Amino acid sequence: MAEQQDDTLLQCIETSTGPSVHYSIIWLHGLGADGYDFADIVPEMVRVNGTAIRYIFPHAPVQPVTINGGMAMRSWYDIYGLDLDSPEDEQGIPQAAESIRQLITREQQRGIEPENIILAGFSQGGALALYTALTHDTSLAGVLALSTYLPLANNLQARQSELQRLKIFQAHGDCDPVVHMNLGEEARDKLQQLGNQIDWHTYPMEHAVCLDELQDIDQWLSRLLATNMA
Repeated sequence: MAEQQDDTLLQCIETSTGPSVHYSIIWLHGLGADGYDFADIVPEMVRVNGTAIRYIFPHAPVQPVTINGGMAMRSWYDIYGLDLDSPEDEQGIPQAAESIRQLITREQQRGIEPENIILAGFSQGGALALYTALTHDTSLAGVLALSTYLPLANNLQARQSELQRLKIFQAHGDCDPVVHMNLGEEARDKLQQLGNQIDWHTYPMEHAVCLDELQDIDQWLSRLLATNMA
């Protein structure tokens, strides 16, 4: 496992599960965390039948976050509230998506085709993964959207004809006190309306990731990548 340094890109932790990498998963952490949050457990638990995968865990920049009283912390964009009618960071979300697109571009420069690149994220990171993949100029392999919501949903619905149609693994804890499950269900319904293929899962947990969920992710990715290789 190594920390990637490049002044033009987000700083990232990288690890590969084998030689001759043909797939990349860019995994975005939640609010206040960093790339180390998933860097140790995910590559060990999500092996995808021995397929060689490059995992990339970027660190969000440090910035003030309104919902946390303006405290500076790692955050992909500002969050004003987590209700369905809360205002959203209409400038910060697209800017954050551009920083993830730079990582996608780097993977393409390393020889990974867009259809072999997956975006994943937990909580705020999952929201950014969804927004980035939906608005990307080419279709990616899929998205893992964990304990999250759909940002700028009205804006996305207005742009429906421009959006990518994606395969999405979406999961949520049924007693999540942070991102309530109704936000996840609302995201699921809107994503389906936008023409995406959703594999929806719920787990008896709060705002977290559990072992059963990681096992389901491994199985979903195995099916997805097997389809891509066929």
